[in-house]
Amino acid sequence: MPDRARVVIIGGGVIGTSVAYHLTELGWTDVVLLEQGQLSSGTTWHAAGLVGQLRASQSGTRLVQYSTQLYERLEAETGLATGYKRCGGVTVARTEDRMTQLRRTAATAEAYDLDCELIGPARAKELYPVLETEDLLGAIWLPGDGTANPTDLTASLAKGARMRGAQVVERTRVTGISTRGGTVTGVTTDKGDIEAEFVVNCAGQWAKAVGELAGVTVPLHSAEHFYVVTDRIDGVHPALPILRDPDGYTYFKEEVGGLVVGGFEPEAKPWVAPDELPYPFEFQLLEEDWDHFSVLMESALLRIPALSETGIKKFYNGPESFTPDNQFILGEAPELRNFYVGAGFNSVGIASAGGAGRALAEWITEGSPTCDVAGVDIRRFGRFNGNNQWLRARVGEILGLHYEVPWPNREVGTARPFRRSPVHHLLENAGAVFGSKMGWERANVFAPAGTEPALEYSWGKQNWQPWADAEHRAARERVALFDQTSFGKLLIKGRDAEALLQWLCTADVAVPPGNTVYTGVLNDRGGYEADVTVTRLAHDEFLWVTSSGAVLRDLDHVRKQTGEDAHVTAVDVTSAYAVFGVMGPHARDLLQGLSRSDLSHEAFPFATSREIDLGHYTVRATRITYVGELGWELYVPVEFAVGVYELLTSAGEQFGLAEAGYYAINSLRLEKGYRAIGSDLTADHNPLEAGLLFACKLKKDIPFRGREALEKARAAGARRKLVSFVLDDAEPMMWGGELVMRDGVAVGQVTSAAWGATLGACVGLAYIWRRDGEPVTRDHLTSGTYEIDIGGRLHGAALHLRAPFDPGFSRVKQ
Repeated sequence: MPDRARVVIIGGGVIGTSVAYHLTELGWTDVVLLEQGQLSSGTTWHAAGLVGQLRASQSGTRLVQYSTQLYERLEAETGLATGYKRCGGVTVARTEDRMTQLRRTAATAEAYDLDCELIGPARAKELYPVLETEDLLGAIWLPGDGTANPTDLTASLAKGARMRGAQVVERTRVTGISTRGGTVTGVTTDKGDIEAEFVVNCAGQWAKAVGELAGVTVPLHSAEHFYVVTDRIDGVHPALPILRDPDGYTYFKEEVGGLVVGGFEPEAKPWVAPDELPYPFEFQLLEEDWDHFSVLMESALLRIPALSETGIKKFYNGPESFTPDNQFILGEAPELRNFYVGAGFNSVGIASAGGAGRALAEWITEGSPTCDVAGVDIRRFGRFNGNNQWLRARVGEILGLHYEVPWPNREVGTARPFRRSPVHHLLENAGAVFGSKMGWERANVFAPAGTEPALEYSWGKQNWQPWADAEHRAARERVALFDQTSFGKLLIKGRDAEALLQWLCTADVAVPPGNTVYTGVLNDRGGYEADVTVTRLAHDEFLWVTSSGAVLRDLDHVRKQTGEDAHVTAVDVTSAYAVFGVMGPHARDLLQGLSRSDLSHEAFPFATSREIDLGHYTVRATRITYVGELGWELYVPVEFAVGVYELLTSAGEQFGLAEAGYYAINSLRLEKGYRAIGSDLTADHNPLEAGLLFACKLKKDIPFRGREALEKARAAGARRKLVSFVLDDAEPMMWGGELVMRDGVAVGQVTSAAWGATLGACVGLAYIWRRDGEPVTRDHLTSGTYEIDIGGRLHGAALHLRAPFDPGFSRVKQ
């Protein structure tokens, strides 16, 4: 074992070996991979090996598509088979809700240029002869799906890495992580120390414990995961597709003439806590639990009747790690420079390994992601997400989400309530239906008095839609009060703060104190890292306000872009302030009645921010809006929050004030065409495509990160454009993700959508591209006829290049 390496990888499963393979492919050959047992002996070896390509996002789909391409060519490179075969996959539907999901899936596949066919039960039986179809409504056929042998795949990846110079050292356990000045410097093992510039934690279910050696939070917890292998079955052959029956929580794949029968039961069985994992634990399984497996087996017998006369060769109960949001963990830890993590793959490690390994290797070698990985970025979690008791309470729900109907607004129910606003009890008393974002309990909508505050999921308009419509109309016609305390808030202070922010921000933030600037924050490719407002509080002090889920990512980004000699400090002050949005035509009347400060348009114009008195309280009032109405965001010290909220609700009665939630915010902002980070703006989208060049200081000779890439894109012309759509028909419900057709050809995808109570129809944002790859011009956009595929039916839609509601912004600046 060497005493030094450029990169040390901890964990010899399929993820660790993939990272080693791709690092060496990129020319970083001084790599050492450490495995405490043998390669693949942790959780990789008992994985089912399913490789389904279609994911919820385009970036996730491309990641798995690359995996399949790698697995198909790897044997020719290394001489070791991966066991990969492209057998296709059939997913069946028992219910109309599931059938709607499959129609949406087929439309998504078309948007991503992925082969997918909607089929009937008879065709499903042709593809899968032992299938019982009497209770089925339909299915989809994905010919590109496949399976791999996890152990063989891991061995092949490891050999590929070795062939280019990497060293793989088995039976070597990491017992410590060395650091200096906030940067990792190496590892301690039971066989000695290794100095390293980079350390990569790919330790699977042990990744949380390894992270704790370095002071890094890796939120995951193991659950018991079950499947059985049957004896041979007539009609089962090596080319049989994967079969998924999500309404029965089960999947099936061929193995030596029999079937692997497994699934994702609604209530999983947590295993031991991450700090109690046994060692050694090598090629080991847990005890059989037929009682727990019975819900899966009963469903399997219904779907494959031949199983009732088939013996069981082997019962597998192998622990696998799951994260709190069912997305894996990737990236550089915010707590420790040059310490990377690739773990928590939620039973999709084999499918994801190739693409995730490449993405992480590129991140390491380039210093930042080279594609949109925000959905799996480790920085979406806080330290508080690492509590083992909280993780245990959550993991029992997460495993079952794999086969739940993926309702677009589904909320997790376990380990809640968690983070609460100071006025949470007031919202609860008012009938709030809470959602969860970054652990925060947030009011999505308020149920009317006497109505149960609960969500009833469906693909159409849900039970809460009339409640949200009333809140929406209150903001348009009277005044609405929003608790937006979960906003992420960073205080950036120091003599070099302006210079740093001028480099980070697309807009010019060199404004006088008391002014607020809306701005993008880009990566080197010109794509979005953040979408924020920056308020100058003093000559050397700024307040950065971002979305709830982005605050730790933004903080890490600011810190990493800060030069070593710069005099700047960035601090997360999210929990220090409540935020209340007072929005609507009567917002000024309400606030002016409580304040001696002059809130007139002349004295307090749009994008102004200053401290004001509000009753007995002093708060920061920022005149800005995300709903397209006259309004102020009030930043309130937490000790004043309850008093201010009670003051506003009491004084607001004469103006018809309504307490309102995030569903109303979403519909209000979409009627105005306001963008949202994560859905409408990602690391792969630039301001030209997003229609946000007005927030870029391109007319000024001021450099900012991503400017060069943006100017190059501008010169070449946008290959896609973000535009608004309003449906012609009032009945259909859009949620986001729908396919957009232009003159009968698929040309785009809806990124976010909602029912617009003012417009009387669904409104959404969508990226439109050209099939021939040419620039998307205004003439091209306005010359076509558009339809949107909603659950398999096409509905006419009107394209808008400006905001569908109040395009002149007269209401905001009244």
